[in-house]
Amino acid sequence: MARRSAKRVAQYKFHWGHGTQARRVLRLIEKKYGKADPANLKLADAYACDVFGDAIYAPWLRVYTAFSGNFKEGWIPDNYYASVVVPHMKGWYGRISSLKPMTRLIFDGDAFPDIAYFANGLFFTHSSVVVPQHELKDVVFEHTERVVFKLDGSRQGDGVHIFDRTNFDPQIIKSLGNGVIQKFIIQHPVFSAFASKPVATLRFTTVVDDTGHISIRACYLRIGRADDTHVLTDREVCVPVRLATGELGDEGYMSDWGAIDAHPDSGVRFAGVTIPAFAQCIATVLSLHQRVPFARCVGWDLTVDADNRVQVMEWNGEHNDVKFSEATQGPCFSDLKWERLKAVR
Repeated sequence: MARRSAKRVAQYKFHWGHGTQARRVLRLIEKKYGKADPANLKLADAYACDVFGDAIYAPWLRVYTAFSGNFKEGWIPDNYYASVVVPHMKGWYGRISSLKPMTRLIFDGDAFPDIAYFANGLFFTHSSVVVPQHELKDVVFEHTERVVFKLDGSRQGDGVHIFDRTNFDPQIIKSLGNGVIQKFIIQHPVFSAFASKPVATLRFTTVVDDTGHISIRACYLRIGRADDTHVLTDREVCVPVRLATGELGDEGYMSDWGAIDAHPDSGVRFAGVTIPAFAQCIATVLSLHQRVPFARCVGWDLTVDADNRVQVMEWNGEHNDVKFSEATQGPCFSDLKWERLKAVR
Protein backbone atom coordinates (compact mmCIF):
# COMPACT_ATOMS: atom_id res chain seq x y z
CA MET A 1 0.00 0.00 0.00
CA ALA A 2 2.85 2.35 0.84
CA ARG A 3 4.53 1.62 -2.50
CA ARG A 4 1.28 2.24 -4.38
CA SER A 5 0.76 5.52 -2.56
CA ALA A 6 4.31 6.62 -3.29
CA LYS A 7 3.85 5.80 -6.96
CA ARG A 8 0.60 7.75 -7.13
CA VAL A 9 2.32 10.75 -5.57
CA ALA A 10 5.21 10.46 -8.04
CA GLN A 11 2.78 10.24 -10.98
CA TYR A 12 0.86 13.27 -9.72
CA LYS A 13 4.07 15.30 -9.40
CA PHE A 14 5.22 14.17 -12.85
CA HIS A 15 2.05 15.24 -14.63
CA TRP A 16 1.75 18.40 -12.53
CA GLY A 17 5.29 19.34 -13.60
CA HIS A 18 4.49 18.74 -17.26
CA GLY A 19 1.27 20.71 -16.97
CA THR A 20 3.08 23.62 -15.37
CA GLN A 21 5.74 23.62 -18.08
CA ALA A 22 3.19 23.34 -20.89
CA ARG A 23 1.09 26.19 -19.53
CA ARG A 24 4.20 28.38 -19.30
CA VAL A 25 5.07 27.58 -22.92
CA LEU A 26 1.49 28.30 -23.98
CA ARG A 27 1.69 31.73 -22.36
CA LEU A 28 4.95 32.43 -24.20
CA ILE A 29 3.44 31.36 -27.53
CA GLU A 30 0.32 33.46 -27.04
CA LYS A 31 2.40 36.45 -25.98
CA LYS A 32 4.36 36.24 -29.24
CA TYR A 33 1.67 35.15 -31.69
CA GLY A 34 -1.59 36.17 -30.08
CA LYS A 35 -4.31 34.23 -28.31
CA ALA A 36 -5.08 30.76 -29.61
CA ASP A 37 -8.54 30.09 -31.02
CA PRO A 38 -10.66 28.87 -28.05
CA ALA A 39 -12.49 26.45 -30.34
CA ASN A 40 -9.22 24.75 -31.28
CA LEU A 41 -8.16 24.56 -27.63
CA LYS A 42 -11.48 22.88 -26.81
CA LEU A 43 -10.73 20.31 -29.50
CA ALA A 44 -7.39 19.61 -27.80
CA ASP A 45 -9.09 19.24 -24.41
CA ALA A 46 -11.71 16.87 -25.80
CA TYR A 47 -9.08 14.82 -27.65
CA ALA A 48 -7.09 14.37 -24.43
CA CYS A 49 -10.12 12.92 -22.66
CA ASP A 50 -11.64 10.96 -25.52
CA VAL A 51 -8.46 9.46 -27.00
CA PHE A 52 -5.95 9.36 -24.13
CA GLY A 53 -8.49 9.00 -21.36
CA ASP A 54 -7.48 11.90 -19.13
CA ALA A 55 -7.41 15.70 -19.13
CA ILE A 56 -3.84 15.63 -17.78
CA TYR A 57 -2.69 15.13 -21.38
CA ALA A 58 -4.40 18.29 -22.64
CA PRO A 59 -1.69 20.91 -21.79
CA TRP A 60 0.82 19.77 -24.41
CA LEU A 61 -1.92 19.30 -27.00
CA ARG A 62 -2.87 22.92 -26.30
CA VAL A 63 0.74 23.98 -26.89
CA TYR A 64 0.91 22.15 -30.23
CA THR A 65 -2.43 23.68 -31.22
CA ALA A 66 -1.48 27.25 -30.31
CA PHE A 67 1.87 26.90 -32.04
CA SER A 68 0.43 25.40 -35.24
CA GLY A 69 -2.65 27.61 -35.38
CA ASN A 70 -5.03 24.66 -35.57
CA PHE A 71 -5.68 21.28 -33.97
CA LYS A 72 -4.42 18.07 -35.59
CA GLU A 73 -5.50 14.56 -34.70
CA GLY A 74 -2.66 12.12 -34.07
CA TRP A 75 -0.46 14.29 -31.87
CA ILE A 76 1.20 12.59 -28.90
CA PRO A 77 1.38 14.67 -25.68
CA ASP A 78 4.91 14.66 -24.29
CA ASN A 79 3.80 13.46 -20.84
CA TYR A 80 1.77 10.63 -22.41
CA TYR A 81 4.83 9.66 -24.41
CA ALA A 82 6.97 9.59 -21.26
CA SER A 83 4.51 7.87 -18.93
CA VAL A 84 2.79 5.42 -21.30
CA VAL A 85 4.70 5.01 -24.57
CA VAL A 86 8.21 4.81 -23.11
CA PRO A 87 7.41 1.96 -20.65
CA HIS A 88 5.65 -0.02 -23.40
CA MET A 89 8.08 0.63 -26.25
CA LYS A 90 11.39 0.64 -24.34
CA GLY A 91 11.09 -0.39 -20.71
CA TRP A 92 14.41 -1.15 -19.05
CA TYR A 93 16.08 -1.72 -22.42
CA GLY A 94 16.05 1.95 -23.31
CA ARG A 95 17.82 2.88 -20.10
CA ILE A 96 21.10 1.38 -21.23
CA SER A 97 21.59 4.48 -23.39
CA SER A 98 22.42 6.42 -20.22
CA LEU A 99 25.39 4.10 -19.57
CA LYS A 100 27.88 5.61 -21.98
CA PRO A 101 30.68 3.01 -21.56
CA MET A 102 28.28 0.46 -23.09
CA THR A 103 28.00 2.34 -26.40
CA ARG A 104 30.84 0.77 -28.40
CA LEU A 105 30.05 -2.68 -27.00
CA ILE A 106 26.55 -2.38 -28.46
CA PHE A 107 27.19 -0.60 -31.73
CA ASP A 108 30.84 -1.30 -32.55
CA GLY A 109 32.24 0.57 -35.57
CA ASP A 110 33.50 4.13 -35.71
CA ALA A 111 30.25 6.08 -35.78
CA PHE A 112 30.83 7.31 -32.21
CA PRO A 113 33.86 9.54 -31.41
CA ASP A 114 34.52 7.67 -28.14
CA ILE A 115 38.17 7.44 -27.07
CA ALA A 116 37.99 6.12 -23.53
CA TYR A 117 35.65 5.56 -20.60
CA PHE A 118 35.68 5.80 -16.84
CA ALA A 119 33.47 3.40 -14.90
CA ASN A 120 33.59 2.02 -11.37
CA GLY A 121 37.14 3.16 -10.69
CA LEU A 122 38.69 2.01 -14.00
CA PHE A 123 39.75 3.83 -17.16
CA PHE A 124 39.54 1.78 -20.34
CA THR A 125 39.60 2.25 -24.10
CA HIS A 126 36.66 1.90 -26.49
CA SER A 127 37.78 -1.68 -27.01
CA SER A 128 37.48 -2.39 -23.25
CA VAL A 129 41.24 -2.47 -22.57
CA VAL A 130 42.01 -1.15 -19.09
CA VAL A 131 44.39 1.85 -19.11
CA PRO A 132 46.61 2.64 -16.11
CA GLN A 133 45.90 6.12 -14.82
CA HIS A 134 49.45 7.38 -15.49
CA GLU A 135 49.11 6.39 -19.18
CA LEU A 136 45.64 7.84 -19.71
CA LYS A 137 46.67 11.31 -20.94
CA ASP A 138 48.88 9.88 -23.69
CA VAL A 139 46.13 7.50 -24.80
CA VAL A 140 43.45 10.19 -24.82
CA PHE A 141 45.46 12.84 -26.68
CA GLU A 142 47.24 10.57 -29.14
CA HIS A 143 45.11 11.79 -32.08
CA THR A 144 43.32 14.89 -30.80
CA GLU A 145 44.07 18.17 -29.07
CA ARG A 146 40.79 18.53 -27.17
CA VAL A 147 38.31 16.10 -25.65
CA VAL A 148 34.82 16.17 -24.22
CA PHE A 149 33.88 14.25 -21.09
CA LYS A 150 30.19 13.37 -20.68
CA LEU A 151 28.75 11.91 -17.53
CA ASP A 152 26.45 8.90 -17.59
CA GLY A 153 22.90 10.15 -17.89
CA SER A 154 24.00 13.59 -19.11
CA ARG A 155 21.53 15.30 -21.41
CA GLN A 156 20.45 18.75 -22.55
CA GLY A 157 24.01 20.04 -22.27
CA ASP A 158 24.39 19.17 -18.57
CA GLY A 159 27.28 17.02 -17.36
CA VAL A 160 29.51 18.03 -20.28
CA HIS A 161 33.13 19.09 -19.68
CA ILE A 162 35.80 20.11 -22.22
CA PHE A 163 39.53 19.51 -21.66
CA ASP A 164 42.82 19.92 -23.49
CA ARG A 165 46.15 18.34 -22.59
CA THR A 166 47.08 21.19 -20.22
CA ASN A 167 44.04 20.96 -17.94
CA PHE A 168 43.17 17.28 -18.30
CA ASP A 169 43.52 15.41 -15.00
CA PRO A 170 42.35 11.82 -14.39
CA GLN A 171 41.55 12.78 -10.80
CA ILE A 172 39.07 15.36 -12.04
CA ILE A 173 37.39 12.70 -14.19
CA LYS A 174 37.18 10.41 -11.18
CA SER A 175 35.63 13.15 -9.07
CA LEU A 176 32.98 13.79 -11.71
CA GLY A 177 31.84 10.18 -12.05
CA ASN A 178 31.32 7.48 -14.68
CA GLY A 179 31.18 8.55 -18.30
CA VAL A 180 32.80 8.76 -21.73
CA ILE A 181 35.77 10.70 -23.10
CA GLN A 182 35.17 11.69 -26.72
CA LYS A 183 37.37 13.52 -29.20
CA PHE A 184 36.32 17.12 -29.74
CA ILE A 185 34.69 17.29 -33.16
CA ILE A 186 35.66 19.96 -35.67
CA GLN A 187 32.28 20.60 -37.25
CA HIS A 188 31.44 21.11 -40.90
CA PRO A 189 31.75 24.70 -42.19
CA VAL A 190 28.00 24.79 -42.85
CA PHE A 191 27.45 24.53 -39.09
CA SER A 192 30.38 26.78 -38.13
CA ALA A 193 28.84 29.58 -40.19
CA PHE A 194 26.05 29.81 -37.60
CA ALA A 195 28.25 29.55 -34.47
CA SER A 196 31.87 28.42 -34.55
CA LYS A 197 32.42 27.35 -30.91
CA PRO A 198 29.56 24.98 -30.00
CA VAL A 199 29.21 21.90 -32.18
CA ALA A 200 25.76 21.93 -33.80
CA THR A 201 23.86 18.67 -33.45
CA LEU A 202 21.15 16.99 -35.47
CA ARG A 203 18.42 15.27 -33.47
CA PHE A 204 16.93 12.36 -35.42
CA THR A 205 13.99 10.38 -34.06
CA THR A 206 13.64 6.81 -35.33
CA VAL A 207 11.00 4.21 -34.52
CA VAL A 208 10.48 0.47 -34.93
CA ASP A 209 6.91 -0.40 -35.89
CA ASP A 210 5.07 -3.64 -35.09
CA THR A 211 6.42 -5.32 -38.24
CA GLY A 212 10.02 -4.52 -37.30
CA HIS A 213 10.40 -1.78 -39.92
CA ILE A 214 12.62 1.13 -38.83
CA SER A 215 11.87 4.62 -40.06
CA ILE A 216 12.81 8.24 -39.37
CA ARG A 217 9.99 10.35 -38.01
CA ALA A 218 11.56 13.76 -37.29
CA CYS A 219 14.77 15.74 -37.48
CA TYR A 220 15.86 19.16 -36.32
CA LEU A 221 19.14 21.02 -35.95
CA ARG A 222 20.25 22.30 -32.54
CA ILE A 223 22.58 25.31 -32.79
CA GLY A 224 24.41 26.91 -29.88
CA ARG A 225 25.06 30.55 -29.19
CA ALA A 226 28.34 32.22 -30.18
CA ASP A 227 29.81 32.40 -26.66
CA ASP A 228 28.86 28.90 -25.51
CA THR A 229 31.32 26.01 -25.50
CA HIS A 230 28.55 23.52 -26.31
CA VAL A 231 24.85 23.55 -27.08
CA LEU A 232 22.75 24.40 -24.00
CA THR A 233 19.03 23.66 -23.87
CA ASP A 234 18.02 27.02 -22.41
CA ARG A 235 19.98 28.96 -25.07
CA GLU A 236 19.84 26.78 -28.17
CA VAL A 237 18.22 27.57 -31.49
CA CYS A 238 16.23 24.66 -32.97
CA VAL A 239 15.56 24.51 -36.70
CA PRO A 240 13.31 21.84 -38.27
CA VAL A 241 14.90 19.83 -41.09
CA ARG A 242 12.90 18.64 -44.09
CA LEU A 243 13.32 14.86 -44.17
CA ALA A 244 12.84 14.57 -47.92
CA THR A 245 15.64 16.99 -48.83
CA GLY A 246 17.78 17.73 -45.76
CA GLU A 247 17.00 21.43 -46.10
CA LEU A 248 16.54 23.62 -43.04
CA GLY A 249 13.18 25.22 -42.48
CA ASP A 250 12.86 28.91 -43.17
CA GLU A 251 12.54 29.62 -39.44
CA GLY A 252 14.23 28.44 -36.28
CA TYR A 253 12.95 28.73 -32.72
CA MET A 254 14.49 30.07 -29.54
CA SER A 255 13.99 28.51 -26.11
CA ASP A 256 10.92 30.76 -25.66
CA TRP A 257 9.44 29.28 -28.88
CA GLY A 258 9.88 32.59 -30.66
CA ALA A 259 10.50 32.31 -34.42
CA ILE A 260 13.61 33.78 -36.06
CA ASP A 261 14.81 33.51 -39.65
CA ALA A 262 18.55 33.82 -38.89
CA HIS A 263 20.98 32.95 -36.11
CA PRO A 264 20.76 35.68 -33.45
CA ASP A 265 24.55 36.15 -33.23
CA SER A 266 25.98 35.50 -36.70
CA GLY A 267 22.95 36.64 -38.66
CA VAL A 268 23.26 33.64 -41.01
CA ARG A 269 19.83 32.80 -42.43
CA PHE A 270 18.37 29.28 -42.25
CA ALA A 271 16.49 29.29 -45.56
CA GLY A 272 18.38 27.68 -48.41
CA VAL A 273 20.83 25.77 -46.16
CA THR A 274 21.09 22.00 -46.71
CA ILE A 275 22.55 19.63 -44.13
CA PRO A 276 25.84 18.15 -45.43
CA ALA A 277 26.00 14.37 -45.89
CA PHE A 278 22.31 14.17 -45.03
CA ALA A 279 21.75 10.85 -46.82
CA GLN A 280 24.68 9.40 -44.88
CA CYS A 281 23.20 10.71 -41.62
CA ILE A 282 19.94 8.92 -42.36
CA ALA A 283 21.70 5.69 -43.31
CA THR A 284 23.77 5.82 -40.13
CA VAL A 285 20.90 6.17 -37.66
CA LEU A 286 18.80 3.54 -39.43
CA SER A 287 21.71 1.11 -39.36
CA LEU A 288 22.45 1.81 -35.69
CA HIS A 289 18.83 1.35 -34.66
CA GLN A 290 18.93 -2.14 -36.17
CA ARG A 291 21.34 -3.03 -33.36
CA VAL A 292 18.84 -2.01 -30.64
CA PRO A 293 15.35 -2.74 -32.05
CA PHE A 294 14.11 -3.49 -28.54
CA ALA A 295 14.33 0.25 -27.78
CA ARG A 296 11.59 1.08 -30.23
CA CYS A 297 11.89 4.87 -30.34
CA VAL A 298 15.34 6.46 -30.14
CA GLY A 299 16.65 10.00 -30.31
CA TRP A 300 20.07 10.26 -32.01
CA ASP A 301 22.34 13.28 -31.59
CA LEU A 302 24.91 13.52 -34.34
CA THR A 303 26.85 16.00 -36.43
CA VAL A 304 28.94 16.08 -39.59
CA ASP A 305 32.61 16.95 -39.18
CA ALA A 306 34.92 19.06 -41.32
CA ASP A 307 35.86 15.95 -43.33
CA ASN A 308 32.20 15.23 -44.17
CA ARG A 309 32.06 12.26 -41.79
CA VAL A 310 29.00 11.53 -39.65
CA GLN A 311 29.78 11.56 -35.93
CA VAL A 312 27.16 10.20 -33.53
CA MET A 313 27.62 11.98 -30.24
CA GLU A 314 25.02 10.06 -28.22
CA TRP A 315 21.77 8.14 -28.33
CA ASN A 316 18.77 8.42 -26.06
CA GLY A 317 16.62 5.36 -25.60
CA GLU A 318 14.65 6.72 -22.66
CA HIS A 319 12.39 9.79 -22.74
CA ASN A 320 13.84 11.46 -25.81
CA ASP A 321 11.32 14.32 -25.80
CA VAL A 322 8.89 14.59 -28.71
CA LYS A 323 7.20 17.95 -28.07
CA PHE A 324 9.30 20.12 -30.40
CA SER A 325 9.04 17.62 -33.26
CA GLU A 326 5.31 17.17 -32.72
CA ALA A 327 4.70 20.92 -32.70
CA THR A 328 6.84 21.72 -35.75
CA GLN A 329 6.68 18.54 -37.88
CA GLY A 330 3.94 16.42 -36.38
CA PRO A 331 1.90 14.43 -36.00
CA CYS A 332 4.99 12.23 -36.35
CA PHE A 333 3.64 8.95 -34.95
CA SER A 334 -0.06 8.86 -35.86
CA ASP A 335 0.16 5.56 -37.78
CA LEU A 336 1.67 3.66 -34.84
CA LYS A 337 -1.53 3.59 -32.74
CA TRP A 338 0.29 4.60 -29.57
CA GLU A 339 -2.92 6.17 -28.27
CA ARG A 340 -4.26 2.64 -27.71
CA LEU A 341 -1.57 1.79 -25.17
CA LYS A 342 -2.52 1.58 -21.53
CA ALA A 343 -0.49 2.92 -18.65
CA VAL A 344 1.92 0.33 -17.23
CA ARG A 345 1.30 -0.41 -13.56
